[in-house]
Amino acid sequence: MKAAVFRGVGRPLSIEDVALPQAGAGELVLRVHYCGVCGSDLHATHPGLFVVPEGTVLGHEFSGEIVESGASDWKVGQLITALPNNACGECREQGFGECRNGLGMICPQNRLTGFSPKRPGALAQYVKVPAGQAIALPAAVGARDGAMIEPLAVGLHAVDAAQIGIGARVLVIGAGPIGLAVTAFARQAGAAHVVVSEMASGRLAIAADFGATALIDPAQQEVGPAFARAAGAPPDVIFECVGVAGLIQQCVDLSKPRGRIVVVGVCATPDQITPQRAMAKELSVQFIMGYAKTDWRRVLDLLDAGRIDPGAMVTDTVSLDELPAAFEALRHPSGQIKLLVKP
Repeated sequence: MKAAVFRGVGRPLSIEDVALPQAGAGELVLRVHYCGVCGSDLHATHPGLFVVPEGTVLGHEFSGEIVESGASDWKVGQLITALPNNACGECREQGFGECRNGLGMICPQNRLTGFSPKRPGALAQYVKVPAGQAIALPAAVGARDGAMIEPLAVGLHAVDAAQIGIGARVLVIGAGPIGLAVTAFARQAGAAHVVVSEMASGRLAIAADFGATALIDPAQQEVGPAFARAAGAPPDVIFECVGVAGLIQQCVDLSKPRGRIVVVGVCATPDQITPQRAMAKELSVQFIMGYAKTDWRRVLDLLDAGRIDPGAMVTDTVSLDELPAAFEALRHPSGQIKLLVKP
């Protein structure tokens, strides 16, 4: 089968013939219908804290059709998505018990699909997944939206952590897929004002489709005064959805006393803050890592009920052969938001 293989920093993804996966006991093999490219894929193929090993097949946001089943409760032909978790399951009985507490995403032994040569991802024609992480797609949720559940679940998990109150004032920094998901779910959680700050004009324009009540281009306006004009006061909650050094300190400076900052953007380089400035306001800062399976099921229910439509996020759909160039273009996005690959 064909797959997009990482061959080193500074080199484009390589489209190669690789071995077709086979389902063992408790495993499923899917024919991939769609796979999204995530910001984490870009970070993991760029110099920083973590670079995936050479030979890795990326791709952890996907949907597909079961073509081989090693689990009796899953049948060939079913359309599914799956969490990319490969948690150990054993820490149910030791340490903090991440797996026991539904936190497989942060299990110390978890090896995410698409981030190791031992767990090839879905930027390929076929992918193997643990049956225990599979989720069936209802008839109302097609394969394209099924591949969008992963980034939507990140946004939902972040909004839950923020404990947004009815009528809250919310600032979202960044209008990529995660920022847009946060915007939509913050509005559904009852926020009266959800103001989005984004430098890329194409991304900023789409934020209104996801419930943004006001838009800020930080290259043209100071964020603090612009937010106050739009919402009437400083933000109660700030979501940092970019992952650039310096933004956490900016959030501290923009926040109101006893405000909450939720860090969702992945910054893989050292950063600096001045803790005293956060202490002086008694701020709460929450870092977010992924989601739980319950978040995926809730997103799926919202998609099934038509309460969220991620379609406007998808700005590009390409084949595997077109992927290497499109992947590199995402490192400096202009109007691109979510790139989907259709193997």
